[in-house]
Amino acid sequence: MAIQVGMVVPLIQVYDMPTALAFYRDKLGFDRVQDSGRGDDIDWCLLTLGEAWLMLNTAYESHERPDAPDPARIAAHRDTGLFFDAQDLDAIYDHLRAQGIACEPPKTVDYGMRQLYVRDPDGYELCFQHPA
Repeated sequence: MAIQVGMVVPLIQVYDMPTALAFYRDKLGFDRVQDSGRGDDIDWCLLTLGEAWLMLNTAYESHERPDAPDPARIAAHRDTGLFFDAQDLDAIYDHLRAQGIACEPPKTVDYGMRQLYVRDPDGYELCFQHPA
């Protein structure tokens, strides 16, 4: 018998929660629906955007956080991609550019998906996509 599950909610580790929230909430439009405290200087939160859910967690306790992100840790984030089903990639591209987020225009790839890629402040790759 197979196990039964609902949706998957990824959790990613971020260096600085206020910076991550400024990106996900203020620039991309995610809503913060639950968190571990008040304000933006928190250790964990649950975000939603449409039907997408995402958890952010600080990589370090505040008293243990180094002065700068570890470049090796950020480089390792290149192995993590979050793929969002999104229909109007041209509108998303315009929105991202208006928010000052560097990205290339959407492209159709040989396996039949139209995709738009961007990186968050911690180096995680986000892809907005839909079948071409």
